[in-house]
Amino acid sequence: MATPSSRNTEPLSTAAAPHDDDLDEVRTALDHGIEERVYIAISSALLGGKLRPNMQLRERNLAEVFGCSRGVIRKVLARLGVEGKLVLKHNRGAFVPCPSAEDMRQVYYARRVVETGIVTMLCGQLSPKQIKQLQQHVQAEELAFKQLRRDASIHLAGEFHVLLAQMVDSEELLAFIKRLVAKTELYKALYDPAEFVSCAPKEHQQIIEALKTRSVQEAVDLMTAHLDEVKNRVIVAAKNAEMPDLTSVFTENF
Repeated sequence: MATPSSRNTEPLSTAAAPHDDDLDEVRTALDHGIEERVYIAISSALLGGKLRPNMQLRERNLAEVFGCSRGVIRKVLARLGVEGKLVLKHNRGAFVPCPSAEDMRQVYYARRVVETGIVTMLCGQLSPKQIKQLQQHVQAEELAFKQLRRDASIHLAGEFHVLLAQMVDSEELLAFIKRLVAKTELYKALYDPAEFVSCAPKEHQQIIEALKTRSVQEAVDLMTAHLDEVKNRVIVAAKNAEMPDLTSVFTENF
């Protein structure tokens, strides 16, 4: 017979209680998931033209709309600020950019100078694989337009120019183009009428054809005309608009 001292005194359940570190990892993963969803929602609202220039995005209001902590909202707003999609003002909060006509003119001028150089370098030098990649991208632009996904259409239109910069194989150039394109994507979202989104795939296809035929002057002229036309539209359309309600912007699709 077993003596009391020899009996097994271990608890029946051997499952270990979760450590604080494990709980922290779970919380971090959950926060990251909601943070990414909030980031995508606000980015889509910006590129979809649902937010207007100089509109303030208040942490408290957004936290209520998304059902998350203000800390999560703060991280997302900071991230969008770094990307140039929002303006962060000390002790005031986050605002949708309200660029002046001169601000936009300068950015498009920089793009024209750089991107005419890019097509000059790429003209007649693209491989069949690169041409196919560009054409597939244009097809994705056309599909987004047909599906009435304005935010995706604007983003894909900008990414076409980023893709051309990638093919030059210069990290410094690529980083510069990404910054410029991010700004002009927002200009288009804020000011470019929706009906003109369909122009981008057609004009991009024309640029591809010029690059294939080795016509440097034609490629330069097409790129110049393409960028100048968008610049002129957004500058003319830049005007004050009614401020939408934050709740109505985000609750529908979040």
